[in-house]
Amino acid sequence: MPHDTPLISLLAVGLVLAFVLGALAQRLRLSPLVGYLLAGVLVGPFTPGFVADPALAMELSEIGVILLMFGVGLHFSVEDLMEVKTIAIPGAIVQITAATVMGWGLAWFLGWPTLQGIVFGLALSVASTVVLLRAMEDRRLLETRRGKIAVGWLIVEDLVMVVALVLLPALAESMGGGESGARAGTGSVLGSLGWTLVKVSAFVALMMLVGKRAIPWVLERVAGLGSRELFTLSVLAIALGVAFGSAKLFGVSFALGAFFAGMLLNGDLSHKAASDSLPLRDAFAVLFFVSVGMLFDPMILVEQPVAVVATFLIITVGKSLAAYLIVRAFGHPNDTALTISASLAQIGEFSFILAGLGVSLAILPESGRDLVLAGALLSIIANPLIFALLDAWQARRVALGAVVVVAEPEPAPGPPRPTEGHAILVGYGRVGRELARLLRDRGVPVLVVDADADRVDEARAAGFPAVKGHAAAPHVLDETSPAGAAIGVLAVPQPLEAGEVIARLRAANPSLVLLARAHSEAEVKHLLAHGADGAVLAEKELAHSMAEMAMSAPPFRKPRPAP
Repeated sequence: MPHDTPLISLLAVGLVLAFVLGALAQRLRLSPLVGYLLAGVLVGPFTPGFVADPALAMELSEIGVILLMFGVGLHFSVEDLMEVKTIAIPGAIVQITAATVMGWGLAWFLGWPTLQGIVFGLALSVASTVVLLRAMEDRRLLETRRGKIAVGWLIVEDLVMVVALVLLPALAESMGGGESGARAGTGSVLGSLGWTLVKVSAFVALMMLVGKRAIPWVLERVAGLGSRELFTLSVLAIALGVAFGSAKLFGVSFALGAFFAGMLLNGDLSHKAASDSLPLRDAFAVLFFVSVGMLFDPMILVEQPVAVVATFLIITVGKSLAAYLIVRAFGHPNDTALTISASLAQIGEFSFILAGLGVSLAILPESGRDLVLAGALLSIIANPLIFALLDAWQARRVALGAVVVVAEPEPAPGPPRPTEGHAILVGYGRVGRELARLLRDRGVPVLVVDADADRVDEARAAGFPAVKGHAAAPHVLDETSPAGAAIGVLAVPQPLEAGEVIARLRAANPSLVLLARAHSEAEVKHLLAHGADGAVLAEKELAHSMAEMAMSAPPFRKPRPAP
């Protein structure tokens, strides 16, 4: 049996390099995306040494796109968008238009046809979700007005890109591709777009009428079976099945089908689906970025340095300046405008998807894709530096008395956070909610920690003080006052995350009582090794409860002694 199979070689070499370079990027306080892309460059055909199979890489990247878009749909929040709609919707649309025009201008200078220039400009207009959210989380801005505007802005950008992914194939077909730069008649273009919109409308109608009921119904039934493996499998089957079916039956992109499949889930099901599918989504997302890096020809840095610099400046200066002016025009403070413009000074996953689609449809030259990739790499590397310069500049102005810092209005924080004798409850899912209620009923003050904004809002609405963020993050840990806490309860189902939180809580307060949940004896050992005082094995407790109920049933109930 041969041991050198292309698929295993790609997975082994690609993932190992992605891990090493991603970890190195993380240590340098850069986005791990930089490491993943560089791993792709190293195994690609444009660098010496091992060369992965590009056809296999593209197949795996398609799965990555589907799962990425499924995740975007799962986390899509109309409520978050509506909260900042007056600035996010017009602001994002104007900024996308400005960046597209600047990209088209560079394309015109390079001698590309109009459609190629528009696709290139669109690819430069949308920021990376991963990079933006990390920048906001590092500065504890997600729950501020600035953070909500940035997230709402990002939602609008994502929606515009989804529409672009739908319309581009129709435009390419009606205009005969970008290679010749031929112009089609208005009737042909409108007819092709009209037919595409009809097919998309039919797909959306089917999803809203049938999928909205069928998908949650299926997942509820599978969840009732009590098997995590089956639930995870059902989530992946729905994501891939809807994406594949939408492409085959309606001619829409995999991305749109996966987006709608995720969007139609809500409530606890969406949280569970997001949690259970996260490991596979992360793995295939890494492979997506590796496959994108494989397509990058580093020689463009030498052959077209002026175009590379111009692309970088459009992303980091032109797009940011447009965002800054828009935010200021809507009457928001200077600090808000600077923060939002800095967070948007990069591009990422949607840019890669759009550029890849443009090349496959022959409406973007390969050099255009290389410029997009070069701009993404450079802008993602530069983004932490931009924020560092912004932070230093703002601190200097405050120190010199040039500005007076006025705190932004924070969202309603809920009840005041306890600082002594309280229980730190990590995770507000189904188990966490019941734990919080039981502890409160027994007079124990509870402080909830959860990374999901909806769950934090739910906890606050139920009267519990809550902190949003990953409990292992130092700034989140500080907000829980671990030194004064009486007990820490880990209600999250992921043992790796729980173990990390336990270790950090133990370091912050050696005398803190720490309890966690587990699903196997191995998980119990893992949690105890990280410092937990106890771990509740769900299946064992369930068996004990059922045994007690059985023994109290009439056949086994002991008769009362006669008076």
